[in-house]
Amino acid sequence: MHTRFRLPALAAFFLSGAFSAWAADAPVKGGTLIYLEQQPHTNLYPPAGGFYPNGGILNQITDKLTWQNPKTLQVEPWIAESWSANADKTEYTFKIRPGVTFSDGTPLDANAVAKNFDTYGLGNKAHRLPVSEVINNYDRSEVIDPLTVKFYFKKPSPGFLQGTATIGSGLVSLSTLARNFEELGDARHIIGSGPFTVKDEKPGRELALVARQDYQWGPKSLAQQGPANLDGITYIVTPEDGVRVGALLAGQADFIRQVQAYDEKQATDRGFKIYAAPTRGVNDSLSFRPDNPLVADLRVRQALLHATDARQVVETLFSANYPQATSVVASTAAGYVNLSDKLAFDPAKAKQLLDEAGWKPAADGIR
Repeated sequence: MHTRFRLPALAAFFLSGAFSAWAADAPVKGGTLIYLEQQPHTNLYPPAGGFYPNGGILNQITDKLTWQNPKTLQVEPWIAESWSANADKTEYTFKIRPGVTFSDGTPLDANAVAKNFDTYGLGNKAHRLPVSEVINNYDRSEVIDPLTVKFYFKKPSPGFLQGTATIGSGLVSLSTLARNFEELGDARHIIGSGPFTVKDEKPGRELALVARQDYQWGPKSLAQQGPANLDGITYIVTPEDGVRVGALLAGQADFIRQVQAYDEKQATDRGFKIYAAPTRGVNDSLSFRPDNPLVADLRVRQALLHATDARQVVETLFSANYPQATSVVASTAAGYVNLSDKLAFDPAKAKQLLDEAGWKPAADGIR
């Protein structure tokens, strides 16, 4: 099965989340968007952005070196105006956009970019900041001049460029990087260069962002380069699915994340839109630990796969917004290969594989 992530467009920037609904058809100038989030954020150290609530905030308060166009999947300029790499992808050089500042007024220059990626690529044990999962083989950075930075890798790293566009590569100020991991659970400690800044926080319950009026550096290919259309965003943690949907239908919220399949119809019947942009990464799945003796034999794991009617599960429990997976990675992901024939529901093959693995039916028919 494949859960589609919802990434609703807001003031030309993106809110990270899943299964979302909202009412507006055209950009609205001014006002504060009320956003109901299923879960509280845990930590806003950018490499922790893969968790939806974390990423939904980081995407508003930080920028990235590059931007991956969701329509073309091409990596395009953002804070980096241009870049180059050597033939074996062990060296990357980026030219930084001039005039960009963090919300505390400090420059987002080559030195700041270098410090960010040194931290994400190597971690910082003293501050308990872990290595980013999207940066591999990192060696070091070199500041060539105030607006040029070069990165070196121990092995070929062709995925690094795309990695600079991910949520986990949001750029933060040097003062933020100087904090311990635990301190970064407080949104008020995160200083980024994004279109919004943190105004106030009630930990675990509510977060208020306010638009940054001097913002002038959106992704180069976007028409809107200046401040966000909204005055602010208020995130309210609302765990109960029914309460979120009810608030939306009652006009008490503008946007909600995580609309269950069985709630979609009542939202669309009232004119709300369900945004179901697909993931460009790994599909949702059930994973087995191969060191577990019960499933250590590859044939047993293959048998369980072929004994599962994934189509029936999808059609029974979900909606059209949940297409059945045809590979480990999404069809929109780089390197996608259609593996439908290897994932097919085939009870006869499942029985054969179990027989070969020594799992024979007992007198009661149970293996």
